[in-house]
Amino acid sequence: MSKIYDLGIDVGSTTVKTVIVDDGEFIYNRYERHFSRVRETVAEQLKLIRKSYPDDKFRIAITGSAGLGIAEACGIPFVQEVFSAFVAVNKTYPDADVVIELGGEDAKIIFLTGGVEQRMNGSCAGGTGAFIDQMAGLLGVTPDDMNDLAMKAEKTYPIASRCGVFAKSDIQPLLNQGAKKEDISASIFQAVVDQTVSGLAQGRKIEGKVLFLGGPLTYLSALRETFKKTLSLEDDKAILPERSSCYIAYGAALHAHDLGEEVTIDEALGKIANEKTNDNIVVGRRLFESQDDYAEFIERHKKSDLKYEDIMTYEGDAYLGIDAGSTTTKLVLITPEGKLLYQHYCSNQGQPLDIIASKLKDIYRLAGKKLNIKASAVTGYGEELIKAGLGVDYGIVETVAHYKAAAYFCPDVDFIIDIGGQDIKCFKIKNNAIDSIMLNEACSSGCGSFIQTFAGAMGYDIANFAQLGLFAKAPVELGSRCTVFMNSSVKQAQKDGATVEDISAGLSASIIKNAVYKVIRAKSIDELGKNIVVQGGTFLNDAVLRSFEQELGRNVIRPAIAGLMGALGCALFAKEKSAGSLTTSGLITKDELDNFTYTSRAVQCGGCGAHCNLTVIRFSDGHRFISGNRCEKGAGIKITDRTENMIEYKYNYIKELEEKKPRMKPVARVGLPLCLSYYDLMPFFAQLFIDLGFEVVFSEESTRATYYKGQQTIPSDTVCYPAKLAHGHIESLLEKGVDFIFYPCMSYNIDEGGSDNHYNCPVVAYYPELLKANNDKLTEDNFLAPYIDLNNKSHVAKVMAKTLKKYGITAKQVMALLNRAYSSQLDFRRDIKGKAQEIMREARRKGQKIIVVAGRPYHIDPEINHGIHKLIASLGFAVITEDSVASLVDTPALDVLNQWTYHSRLYRAAKYVCEHDDMQLVQLVSFGCGIDAVTTDEVRAILEEQGKLYTQLKIDEITNLGAAKIRLRSLAAALEEKDAQLAAKRA
Repeated sequence: MSKIYDLGIDVGSTTVKTVIVDDGEFIYNRYERHFSRVRETVAEQLKLIRKSYPDDKFRIAITGSAGLGIAEACGIPFVQEVFSAFVAVNKTYPDADVVIELGGEDAKIIFLTGGVEQRMNGSCAGGTGAFIDQMAGLLGVTPDDMNDLAMKAEKTYPIASRCGVFAKSDIQPLLNQGAKKEDISASIFQAVVDQTVSGLAQGRKIEGKVLFLGGPLTYLSALRETFKKTLSLEDDKAILPERSSCYIAYGAALHAHDLGEEVTIDEALGKIANEKTNDNIVVGRRLFESQDDYAEFIERHKKSDLKYEDIMTYEGDAYLGIDAGSTTTKLVLITPEGKLLYQHYCSNQGQPLDIIASKLKDIYRLAGKKLNIKASAVTGYGEELIKAGLGVDYGIVETVAHYKAAAYFCPDVDFIIDIGGQDIKCFKIKNNAIDSIMLNEACSSGCGSFIQTFAGAMGYDIANFAQLGLFAKAPVELGSRCTVFMNSSVKQAQKDGATVEDISAGLSASIIKNAVYKVIRAKSIDELGKNIVVQGGTFLNDAVLRSFEQELGRNVIRPAIAGLMGALGCALFAKEKSAGSLTTSGLITKDELDNFTYTSRAVQCGGCGAHCNLTVIRFSDGHRFISGNRCEKGAGIKITDRTENMIEYKYNYIKELEEKKPRMKPVARVGLPLCLSYYDLMPFFAQLFIDLGFEVVFSEESTRATYYKGQQTIPSDTVCYPAKLAHGHIESLLEKGVDFIFYPCMSYNIDEGGSDNHYNCPVVAYYPELLKANNDKLTEDNFLAPYIDLNNKSHVAKVMAKTLKKYGITAKQVMALLNRAYSSQLDFRRDIKGKAQEIMREARRKGQKIIVVAGRPYHIDPEINHGIHKLIASLGFAVITEDSVASLVDTPALDVLNQWTYHSRLYRAAKYVCEHDDMQLVQLVSFGCGIDAVTTDEVRAILEEQGKLYTQLKIDEITNLGAAKIRLRSLAAALEEKDAQLAAKRA
């Protein structure tokens, strides 16, 4: 006799889950990846159900992020997935407080007590199952393997999860530097947790009984443990329900019970078979109209090629170039005439040192005894490790390597674009030198990994997938979005009837749109120049190359070895540097390679407050290599002649203010947080409170641990990292037991003149209000946040007296002491100006160039700047700050409203730099700073109008400085090239 059951189908971004319920109880469930074959996988699961329930009827409901389209097309009821989760949890765990559910592309938190509320990821799918899959692929393991590795970890590294692909920028250097996969695996899971807590909880506490749902949390025990540790959950409060991976489908089945229609599985299959398709797909231009069109294209690009020479019979000198890139390793061996003896391109699989050593063995095996590698050079993320381990002669910054290779094929090149695995690099060339550099910053949705991800998800290797798009009849317009999140657009296009060919062509166009409009930010195609060379493995994809030419409306040059251009540039550089030299190469010999081994271990440096995570690699011959250090102390190098660094000087000046003590027994202990505006105005407030008889207590020095202390009270994932850190500094002061925290709101900064107004940015001005609203430990008694305008003395006296009335402070008393506080602030300003002049005099005596690191006052915080100033100093520059020179010039003519104090300093510092030949400016910008969208363009314009190079470094909570180092070394190389040109002209 047939029965009636309830069937829930959860069509997620990567999986299909089916659950059958009888009288509210699970009787069947299945979990299966669909690999973008959504309708087919649903049908396959229904056919499996039919085998067990051939004559029974079902009330069916569909849910899930990819379920709405299929439900509407099939005429099957749809239920929103958050509601499905709510129904399922309410049935089985009515006392639950919070639900955390991670899916393929979706992450959700549902708060069930204290006001029901759900939070879900929006424009980015970082920190989800697809993110974990991609990171596992980068490590060369399965997600299950990564889980096992993470359980053996000894430490974690900061890794971004805001973008699934861009996190590779943090992971790849760790791999290249020899960090253990166990530690990296644990770090990836910590990144997922941080993304969930800060990105979704947004200041609301995750506490009480917490349910974990979804595939990643079901199958990855290390991920669950990381959540438990981060949220301080006891075992009985962290619940993994039975069949948790299918819980949303269970909720849909429970909801289906109340729906009227009852159907057999055959009837349901019929609905899917007759699913309506949507013909309203937006299509773009075809890549090639015919085979002849494609043949002409191929023939044109064949002209840029290297000639070959047989390595087995060649006699004479050769030059080796190595590019240890972010995801790939490339080697090139050339003759003095530029003929190609050997080439290799492969994924580095997290082991670049092993792969390069293996390929060197191949070269030695293939080469005759009369081949002599006269010189070698290396570039890329693994440059320093490869030099140290294999004795490579020279290191060269990537930008210079790529320029040298491009100029070899096109001496008049004026624009180079290189699209690699996760980086986009664009260089403008002027007067045979790199004039400006553009790199992708917060997103890498236009890189090689972007299209490789989709190829893998759809079951193709990258080469075959690329070929499919060449003759697509209706390329899908997919725009340019987050790599992981664009899966939804691809799946929707498939459901609407797009072919794999159409999607392949559409993705190729998306890469180009991202590069041109997000990275280059071109206003017109003419900005790119006339002689354009394209490089990088991604441009070996003919579909991507054709899309680029169509977007530009002009032909470009793609060398046949486009993916090897960095390595070729290194080989050319090695040849150039060794010209006329009689010395032999220091490259590891064949015999030494046979005995080559190494070990690695992770340690934390205690040389300074930065506490860098170091990887120490010891080679078989006894020497060692240390990576992860941001200054010479971590590397064990002693510097005897070191120019003072202005950023360190300012930071130490502020810190020492805490050592001043009141002349009498303290009235009370006041806490001042070392964050935001206090880095600018601490001399004023510290002096005033000390003179009023208070003991001044600063919050702790910022570290990653400080951020974690306040993480659960941060209400916005998009606010800048300096603001996020403020939450931890409040917790630090509460831990220190101060009587109260004083943190005023200030719409205005002190008027420094020369600007249209003197506002603080909204975050700096009003963040105390937000801190108080989001931390339930703060009260009217222990957190005092009055509104103050420091430009009005009588106002300051009245406000301070009113605020400190409890401690017997009067306006008259404050007024009598204000001049000392203002004098302390002026002394601070005079001191840093004097110190800057001293540093500049010393630098000029030594012949050093000077860098003005221009940012905000709080960029002197070592946890915020991550030691960038030390990195700059290690390249031979003297370092001063924008506020130490801003007052020495008038404000330049501007195209923007000049109403922010900190920004006015930037503009004047840029003008000051333009007046001195030996100075350059590097602008620090925090992710999440909306106002800097204005300042960066204006500072760039001021500098470039006077022939200066503009260098911008975006910084946030991630400590890896790989991209920053590329920029800074490129700046140093460009300045060196310009000096050489000037010297040649004088000669």
